[in-house]
Amino acid sequence: QVQLVESGGGAVEAGGSLRLSCAVTGDPISDYCMAWLRQAPGKERRDVARIDKSDYITYVDDVKGRFTISKDSATNTLYLQMDSLKPEDTGMYYCAATYVCEDRFEYWGQGILVTVSS
Repeated sequence: QVQLVESGGGAVEAGGSLRLSCAVTGDPISDYCMAWLRQAPGKERRDVARIDKSDYITYVDDVKGRFTISKDSATNTLYLQMDSLKPEDTGMYYCAATYVCEDRFEYWGQGILVTVSS
């Protein structure tokens, strides 16, 4: 059974940085397409960044140049480095995994809150 556990969220002022971590247990992280998704208050959950099995990375336009997704196969951990944070980055951040990036995510973390104040 694959489990995903996020950590590293919190409150920060605009312009600050946070790094989210997602610890993966049950299977090697290299077997999956991994992603970070965000659900802002009152809005639908949507992709922020993805990294596939070949380490091909995609970002949603409004985080390009500010956020960096990465993974460490040795520790089975997914990361999201978030710099130059804006109030609109506020929301619940979820780690997710799927075998094929084009498919729906099979596994989800519980979510972690990021709050950016102006």
